[in-house]
Order: sequence, then C-alpha cells, then structure tokens
Amino acid sequence: MDKLYTKYSADTSTRLSAGEILRLIRTKSSDFWSRERERRPLKLFHSAAERVPAYKDFLKKHKIRHEKIRTFKDFQLVPPVSKKNYLRQYPLEKLCWDGTLKKPLVFTSTSGSTGEPFYFPRGERLDWEYSILAEMFLGNSSYKSKGPKLVIVGLGMGAWIGGLITYKAFEIGSLRRKHEVSIITPGINKFEILHALKKLSPHYAETILIGYPPFVKDMLDEAVDEGIDLKKLNMRLLSAAEAYTEKFRDYIIKKASVKNIYLDVLNIYGTADIGAMAWETPTSILIRRLAVKDEKIFNEIFSPIQKTPTLAQYNPLFITFESVENEILLTGNNTIPLVRYAVGDHGGAFSYSDAVSKLSKHEIELKKEAKKNRISHAIYELPFVYVYERHDFSTKLYGAIIYPEPVREALHDDKLNRFVTGRFTMLTKFDKKQNQFLEIHVELKKKSRSTNSLKKICQDLIIENLIRKNAEYRNNYSSVPQKVTPRIIFWRYEHPLHFKTGIKQKWVKKDE
Repeated sequence: MDKLYTKYSADTSTRLSAGEILRLIRTKSSDFWSRERERRPLKLFHSAAERVPAYKDFLKKHKIRHEKIRTFKDFQLVPPVSKKNYLRQYPLEKLCWDGTLKKPLVFTSTSGSTGEPFYFPRGERLDWEYSILAEMFLGNSSYKSKGPKLVIVGLGMGAWIGGLITYKAFEIGSLRRKHEVSIITPGINKFEILHALKKLSPHYAETILIGYPPFVKDMLDEAVDEGIDLKKLNMRLLSAAEAYTEKFRDYIIKKASVKNIYLDVLNIYGTADIGAMAWETPTSILIRRLAVKDEKIFNEIFSPIQKTPTLAQYNPLFITFESVENEILLTGNNTIPLVRYAVGDHGGAFSYSDAVSKLSKHEIELKKEAKKNRISHAIYELPFVYVYERHDFSTKLYGAIIYPEPVREALHDDKLNRFVTGRFTMLTKFDKKQNQFLEIHVELKKKSRSTNSLKKICQDLIIENLIRKNAEYRNNYSSVPQKVTPRIIFWRYEHPLHFKTGIKQKWVKKDE
C-alpha cells in the first residue's frame, strides 16, 4: 500500500518510509533518539536561514550568521521566535519556504484563546506524520480482534486542525497497512455520534471514539443514559486539545469499559501551528500514573508544581522540544518552518534515559513495571515532553494563583460525578464593597437539579482539593476561610452562557 502513498512515504526530511520509522521507534535506544534530537534541528535551522525570507531577515536583525551555528549548543543561543516577534511581523508568504504560497495547501486557524486567530498553512507532510501515530495506536489494541474497526472522529471539522488532520491520518495509516478501518466524521454533533454508536458500532469488532476530553466524557455519559452497552463495542478512546487528570482517565475507562488503560487510551499534544507534536504512549501513561501516586516521584519527574502535566513522547525525526525557564520551545518542519518556536506552553523535556534514572532514584525499575502491567512490547525509548496549563489560563484569589485542575479533579469525585458533567468556568469577581471572591459555574448533567446539599458537597470537595494541591490557597484558607470559599452556581446542561455545545470549554474567564 505504500506504493499508493509514495507522496506521503517519500518524506523529504527523513527519506524513510512509514514502516522504517515505526521499526526505529520500536527498536532504537535512547542514545539514538538523543542524537537525532540534536542533529535534525540544526539541519532545519540552516535550511530555513537560507530559504525562508522572513527567517533570514529575523536572523539578520538579531545579528546571527547561520554558518557559525555548528553544534546543538550553538543552536541553543539562537533567539526564539513566537507569534508576537515573528509570525505577526511578516507577510504570510514570506514565512513560508521560498517565500511562496503557490502550492497545494490546507489552512487551519488557531482558536484565538490567547489573541487574534492566526492562519497556518500546511501541506500533506503533517497528515503523513500523524498517520504514523495513528498506525501505532491501531496496532497497539489490547483486544487483538481480527475484525474491522470503526473510527468516530468527534473533533471540530471546521477551520480548526483537529478533525480534518485526524481523519486524514487514520485514512492514510489504515490504507498503508491494510487495517480494516472505517471512518465516520460527525464532528461535534452529539446526535450523530450516538446514532453511530447505536447503528454502526455493533457491526465492528472495535470502536475508536475521538474528541476533546470533556466532549468524550459527555458522549460516554450520554451513551450509557441511552442504554448503549459500551462494553460490547470494545471501546478505545483518543483525545486531544487539553490535559486531563488520572482520575478523569479512570472515570472514562470505567464508563466505556475500556480493556487496557495503557494501550487503549491516548491523549495527543498538538497545535494548529504544527499538527500532532507529541502523544501519550503506554510508557508515558505508566510513568505519569506512578508519579501521581507518590509526591517524591512526581517532584523528581516534573518538579514541584501544582498541576499534573500531560506527559507525552515525541519523534525527533519530525520535531524537537526544548525547555527554557519552563517555557516550551519547539523546532519542526511545516509549510511555515518553526525554529525554536515559543508555542505558548510551559513544561519541560527529558530523554528516556533520564526518566529511567529519575525513577531508579526511588527504587522503581521502569521495565519491571512495564512487565507487571503487560506492556513490555509497547515500551519506546523516545524522548519526553511534559506540558501544563499556560500562566494565562488561571485566575487569582487573595494573591493565590488558582488553576483549573484542582477544581476539575474535585468535580470528578464519586460523590459528584453522577450529578455534574465535569465542565465548569471560574472567574474572580468583586462585590459592591470591592471584596474579592471566586465564582465557579458548574454544569449539571441532563437530569440533575440544583440543591443546597449538592452545592455544599461541591463546595467542600473543591475547597478540600485546593487545600491539598495549592499551598497559597491553604495558607489563605487557614486565615480567612470565608473570604476564599468559592461561590458555586449550577447551570442546566449545555446552557449557552458558559457551556455552549461543540466548542472547547473555557475553564477560566475574566470578570464580566
């Protein structure tokens, strides 16, 4: 089947077929990937410096001669680019290879959550790269079914990247290896997804549901309410666009009767800027679950932070990550090549060998843990990147920075998750006397009603989780508990003010 897709297989940067790349992922050591991580960005940097008019000018303004950048250590002295200092400073065509848009392209838009939307052009390359991830996920199924698979793409199908690139990736990946895959693309249409689960899924040996994490949870909840027996459908779940906690993973696994938490669930770290950049693997899920159970291991892997980052692995043949003062920089190829690009996320990067070393300090052998969980065959020595919420995705209360995650985790508690969807919006407001307070708007499930007792349970669980996770909040609560007790407002399911259907949930808003 590769012959039908030679345009995808003949990747100009790797000169490797998809099959060869998959073999490297399964067999190569951490040292190999560390070398590739340093070698390939240098090559891309020199090409961009010569062939991209905007980047050539950017380097000239910063007095950088690309010929003098010879090592990865030199490369780390190159000034980072961003939307503000680079992408918005030049005409679109000047940002592209050879200064032209005269080629077959697909445009996708950023969400605009941190400013005016930006349109990114892409060629077929990013679809092809993502198809390798899709092929890995298809092949890792714990069900080992010989029958066909149904892929339901429940990501946005408009100007955003998620739905279309995912559809293309699974189409390319399945055709290449003759996986018996059928695809339906209802996007964020809940009725169509439920109809597909009822009418199409029973004809298939496995069903893969893809969507934004809160949307996937909604669909699973509604499917169960509709009497759909998800266990019979051999469900697998793939999500993208935002992080979630391990408690959330436990919930969706149980709800969908997913067989294997390491092999059958996957969250992608991706952007409109450059596609599916990194993805959860059985290895990364295992490490993350070990970390959240032990604070010392967590701090060793991620450093002492209040949030639980997404932990993903990435392919250095396609992209490289760095972390400078907790800011993520990426280098990767697209129609607009990005060199040391500040994508706007925070986190860190480390090698597989680093991960093994960090765990061994706490007397944990990664390969033994993998064997114990029956995923030895799916351990990859690719490097890791971890990402947590941007600083602008938070609010402040009496000087304490409040992130969405502790609230999100509280709403997934067994005492609450029968009544609420897990979606919320929080904001800091001021009363008539200019006293600051935290207001949290919580979405009820379809048949749930607001009661004082439910409100009290919700409030108590949120306070308890904030005290446990947030030292600043804990200190404030011990001094002025009434001032920092959140005010809970329940809203009916899919109320358009805070919970409009079909769009990414806005967890934090500014005072209205």
